[in-house]
This record gives sequence, structure tokens and C-alpha cells, in this order.
Amino acid sequence: MKKLRFGIPKGSLQEATIGMMKNAGYRVYVSSRSYYPSVDDEELSVRLIRPQDMSRYVEKGIIDAGLTGQDWVEEAGSDVRCVEKLVYAKQKLTKVRWVFAVPENSPIKSVEDLQGKRISTELVNVTKRYLEEKNIHAEVEFSHGATEAKAPDLVDAIVELTETGSSLRANNLRIIDTVTESATVFISNHKSWEDPWNRKKIENLAILFQGAIIARDKVGLKMNISNEGLNTLLEKLPALRAPTISQLSGNAGYAIETILDESVVRNIIPELKRVGAEGIIEYPLNKVIL
Repeated sequence: MKKLRFGIPKGSLQEATIGMMKNAGYRVYVSSRSYYPSVDDEELSVRLIRPQDMSRYVEKGIIDAGLTGQDWVEEAGSDVRCVEKLVYAKQKLTKVRWVFAVPENSPIKSVEDLQGKRISTELVNVTKRYLEEKNIHAEVEFSHGATEAKAPDLVDAIVELTETGSSLRANNLRIIDTVTESATVFISNHKSWEDPWNRKKIENLAILFQGAIIARDKVGLKMNISNEGLNTLLEKLPALRAPTISQLSGNAGYAIETILDESVVRNIIPELKRVGAEGIIEYPLNKVIL
């Protein structure tokens, strides 16, 4: 049986990716001592790969496709096909940033103040290109870890990945500039993409992954409303698209079904109740395909 060789990012994105794949319909099981997870799809051969290395293995065709950060694709300079941008991260549905950070008491106030300074980061090539564009000459060294602990004793500044900024603040660091934003990308080897079977499989995965991500902050809502209350209820009801309206038997009113952001549900349900909605049901979603 033909299989698509697929890479899952090991590390900070691993659990978020496995959770996203579960909502997309794929159950991935990871042993603590194995780099070869099992998955309930005989057409997938899955491998855990560090996101920093993913694009290089995809470019060489060692694996057909995988998930990694756009930042690591740019850092490696890999020639791969970006099939889909998937905006999810370790903690929430958001892009992440690589930022210049310095100690709170540092005299460095802006990126221009980094002229002649020493900077530590894992994202060396992207950082160097950014500084060159600004005509700033600084020493950029590769960090093998614990980057946040290196300023100010070992380096003047760091470039570090942040999602919320909380870790930087906890280490008494402040942000002075953003080097680049990044999101998770679904990438493919060019030759794999040209193969009809591989391409269809990759496209199917991309559709389901995107649907799972869209669904994460949305819920479904069902309710009934009288004939007289329909128009008033519709004025109160936001929707992803126009809500579905079905007439109840015996001309007893209408059944309404819609999809909306989970963040508004707690405020809108009491309002719907006040205008006469009955039998209100909120339910989770696994996928929303637009």
C-alpha cells in the first residue's frame, strides 16, 4: 500500500499538532521513547522531526510533507512548497513572533542601538538578514539553549520566540523590536506534490487541518423560536454565515441552527432566552470547512 511520509514537529508544537490532528479525524499515538508515532490511517507513515530540521528533510524528499514554522523554512532557506498556512501555536490560535529583547535596565532602547553589540539566538540567518536591511552591524551568535538567561552577562541582546511575552517578562527582559512573525505551515516536497496520489492525500490533509483549526474557537448553537419572535431573534444572532431556519411541524415556529464564536456565546444565550428562544443547545465542533 502506498503511504505518504509525513512529519510532525517534535517539541513545543507537538501536543498542539496532535490535538489538531485529532479534531481533523486522525488519532496519533506517541510513545515516549519512539520517533515513529502510530496513526489510525494506513496511508500515512508518521515521523517526529524537530521543526528546525523539517524543511530540509522535506526539500530532500526524505519525507513527502510535514508541519513546521515558517520561520524555520526561512532560516534553512529550503526550497519547498507551502501547501497551507495553519495559524495555531503552543498555547492559542495565533501567530508567534521572534523579537529582540534586552534586560529591563539596559540602555538599549531601539534596534538601532544594537550597532556593534553581541546578540544570541537560534534564528541566526533571519536575524542577520534583518540587521543587514537596517544597515546595523552586530555580532550574531547561535544559541544552543537557555537564550533568555544569556543577557546581560554573556550578550547584549537576544532574539527569542514569543507567543504571549510572559516568559520574557518573567526573565526581566523587554522587547525592543520584532524580527519576524511566523505561523505553522504545511509544506511539501516539490516532486511529491507532482505525484497525483501524494497531492490528493496532501490536499485532503490540508482541508481537514484547516477545518479543525477554524473550529477550535467556534461552537454550534440550536434553538426553537415562535413565529412571532423570529425576526427579533435574527437581529440578535451573529453567524458564520446566514443561520439555517427550518419550520417546525404544525406551524409551531422555527428551528434555528448556526455557528458562532465561542467567546460571544456566554453573552448571547441570555439575550436569546429573553426574546423567546427555547431548547437552546450549544455543542462543540471538530471541523468547520469553509
